[in-house]
Amino acid sequence: MDLLTILGLAAASLTTIAFLPQMFKTWQTKSAKDVSFIMLITFMSGLSLWLIYGIYLQSLPIILANSVTLIFNFIILWLKIKYR
Repeated sequence: MDLLTILGLAAASLTTIAFLPQMFKTWQTKSAKDVSFIMLITFMSGLSLWLIYGIYLQSLPIILANSVTLIFNFIILWLKIKYR
């Protein structure tokens, strides 16, 4: 694995785990009133496009980061809908 891939994986890891505190807080408090529905949909659309782009480039960091972040955001969206 080359240095550029390691750098990409490190960046992907940090930006992906950044959503864990929001997901856990929403789950624990059973409230997602402060999470914008429009932001979630817009962000998830961008993640989907990044994922397609990463698949096209066959870039592991882009594919992994955007797949996992998309899953985390689907969970946050589900919690937002569930705890209305």
